Amino acid sequence: MENTTKKITTLQLVESALMIAIATVCSMVKIDLPFGGGVTILSMLPIVLISHRYGWKWGVLVAFVYSIAQMLLGLDNVGYADSFLMGAGIVLLDYILAYTVIGLSGVFGKERKSVAIGIAVTFVLRFLCHYVAGAWIWGVWMPEEFMGMKMVSPWIYSALYNGWYMLIELVATEIVAMLIYQPLKPFFMGEQLQKADK
Repeated sequence: MENTTKKITTLQLVESALMIAIATVCSMVKIDLPFGGGVTILSMLPIVLISHRYGWKWGVLVAFVYSIAQMLLGLDNVGYADSFLMGAGIVLLDYILAYTVIGLSGVFGKERKSVAIGIAVTFVLRFLCHYVAGAWIWGVWMPEEFMGMKMVSPWIYSALYNGWYMLIELVATEIVAMLIYQPLKPFFMGEQLQKADK
C-alpha cells in the first residue's frame, strides 16, 4: 500500500508539473487583439484538466503554482504601480487570484457537463479579477475612445477591454474541452488512480 501511494503521488506530481509547463508555454503564444488584450493558445485548459482529474483542492494548488509562473513572466506590469497598494493589487488581482480560481473547476465533478460548467464559472471568476484590477488600477490609462465608444467610466472600459478577450478564451476552451472529453474521458475520470487502488 505504501508503494502504491508513492506511485500515485509521483504520477500526480509529474502530470501536474507537465500541465503547468504546457500551460505556461501556451500562455506565451498570444494572439494580440486589435482593441487590446490577447488570446492565448488554450493556456487554461491544462489547469482545468488537472483540476477535474485530481479534484479541486489539488487543482487550486496547481493553479496557484501556475499563477506564480504567470506573475514572474509579467513582473514588468508591477512597475506601473505608483504605490505599494497598487502593486499588491496587480499581483493579487491580475495574477494570484485570477489564475488560482481556475483550479476550482473540478468542484463541479468529472462528467462532460460538469467540465463545461467548471470552465464557465471559473473563467467568469477570472474575468471579475481582471475587471476589478482594470477599473481600479489600469483605469488611469483609460483612452477617451475605445471600440468606437466614448469612455466615461473606467468600469465600462475595463468590462469591454477584459470582457472580449476573456469571452474568446472561454468559448475556445469550452469548444476544445468538449471535443477532447470523450477521447480523454479516462484521464478526466482518473481511471489509472482507481486501478492503482485495487
